[in-house]
Amino acid sequence: MTTVQTILIAIVEGVTEFLPVSSTGHMIIAQKLLGIDGSSEFVKVFTVNIQFGAILSVVVLYWKRFFQSWDFYKNLLIAFLPAAFFGFFFGHAITSLLDNVVVVAAMLVAGGFFMLKVDAWFNRPNEDQAMNGRRALLIGCCQCVAMIPGVSRSMATIVGGMATRLSRKNAAEFSFFLAVPTMAAASGYELLKVLTEPSMRAALTNNLATLLLGNGVAFVVAWAAIKIFIDFLTRYGFKLFGYYRIVAGIIVLLLLLKK
Repeated sequence: MTTVQTILIAIVEGVTEFLPVSSTGHMIIAQKLLGIDGSSEFVKVFTVNIQFGAILSVVVLYWKRFFQSWDFYKNLLIAFLPAAFFGFFFGHAITSLLDNVVVVAAMLVAGGFFMLKVDAWFNRPNEDQAMNGRRALLIGCCQCVAMIPGVSRSMATIVGGMATRLSRKNAAEFSFFLAVPTMAAASGYELLKVLTEPSMRAALTNNLATLLLGNGVAFVVAWAAIKIFIDFLTRYGFKLFGYYRIVAGIIVLLLLLKK
């Protein structure tokens, strides 16, 4: 990957990681448009590990919330466990989909139509906005759906939170918090696999500057994206993101049909 390609992919990751549009799906599409070989082992590692830079922005922006109580960590753990289970047992099948643009485009369109109805179906917050084990478990189960490229982890977890009658703002913030252990575990697992294979260790060493650059750019861009997204979602809801997903998915499918 060239420096320009790395920066562009990192910008895509930073902008989309916390938006309900699928960051992984957009990175896969961007890689195809930039002529990057998505089947390359390093590119697959890069696609997962670059998300660490984006989630680090959550820790920095909300650092006080990460030291509020033990219940906070208990609920994060409960929400994290379903994805940890499915990721451990079905990780290979999930990884095999990472360069499948057809799956990404189809999920963008399907998710877009779903998001047009999200506010009507789920935007009914109650007075009790405290996170608890029941809410955390449901959100964690919803997160598992996002293992399919193109679904969007952010969308799945925010909708899961709203289904428990959290407000859009509180559901979005817990989605951000849950991204930290989830994506840190995914990034760490990929890094561990790389370190156990001599050929991949060499590839990582040779491309370490690329990985660091990507994470740095993703961190800065995600910082800005989080602040803008929370305000936009609270005011306007999901419909605009739904229309965007439908249009983007259809365009990608049409481009694939022309080949």
